[in-house]
Amino acid sequence: MSEILGKIHSIETLGTVDGPGIRFVVFTQGCPLRCQYCHNPDSWEYETDNLMSVETILAQYEGIKEFCAGGITVTGGEPLVQIEFVTELFKKAQEKGIHTALDTSGLLFNKKNTEKVDKLLEHTSLVLLDIKHIDDEEHKILTGHSNKNILEFARYLSEKNIPTWIRHVVVPDLTYNEVYLTKLGIFLAELKNIKALDVLPYHDMAIPKYENLGLNYPLKGIKPLTKEEALNARNIIIKSMKQARGII
Repeated sequence: MSEILGKIHSIETLGTVDGPGIRFVVFTQGCPLRCQYCHNPDSWEYETDNLMSVETILAQYEGIKEFCAGGITVTGGEPLVQIEFVTELFKKAQEKGIHTALDTSGLLFNKKNTEKVDKLLEHTSLVLLDIKHIDDEEHKILTGHSNKNILEFARYLSEKNIPTWIRHVVVPDLTYNEVYLTKLGIFLAELKNIKALDVLPYHDMAIPKYENLGLNYPLKGIKPLTKEEALNARNIIIKSMKQARGII
């Protein structure tokens, strides 16, 4: 069997926002989404000269594992684009006792054919699931795609009882909306596997990167979300979850 090579955008050490603990973060290349607030537009294209083997990545991790004891997170781009590579990486990592986290949008999930996803989940300690927008039509505007596969993936993870962190970027005028935040909370109340909820405030620090790449930044003019607004958004989601579960 030939060696599987991953198309890698970059690797970050000492990551603190991509799962529990301090982590070794692998950014894969290639993503079908075109999120208007994406901070890695240079990861969209599928082709790259930066090919790496599972062994090479694990060797890099071993060299600094004392500082990245939290484990390995694979993000993107969209990791499910290279599902065979990520599966092999996670399998080898778990054989070494390394915690594995998958940061994904879930867009490529197909409930009619889950064989490859099931193999990946066998070796996944934690899923970080990015729900971009709870409203399907607004999701299409924000990302270029429907959210139906994403929500189906969330339900599937719940059925399989896979530990999951939900991540949601809150953007003024787009997702910072009480109706949508409430709707998101009601949906999350269905799930029995949520271990954490990360409400991420929108920022515009990617503007220089877009300019350097000659790309138009879609959200230019929208101000970053404040910490107070982020806290309010999280409270709305949590309150609606509790109400839907009959806790309050």
